[in-house]
Amino acid sequence: MNTWPVQDAKARFSELLDACVSEGPQVVTRRGAETAVLVPIAEWKRLSNAARPSLKSLLLSDFGRADFELPQRGSARRRPAATL
Repeated sequence: MNTWPVQDAKARFSELLDACVSEGPQVVTRRGAETAVLVPIAEWKRLSNAARPSLKSLLLSDFGRADFELPQRGSARRRPAATL
């Protein structure tokens, strides 16, 4: 990965973008500290898809996400109806 000071990244953004597409991720620094990374869109999509499941896949999955037992239906005691 190449490192670009923020001033150079701003002044030569087209070159930074070309380097990202041809060479891969590019790091941008501010005052010597790594601040951001510019990555090609294909790699970003791959990382985003691998990072977490979609809401659709979570809802359609057949395993639970909780560690507690649910009570059987109908086993809860009901309060008597209030009389007026």
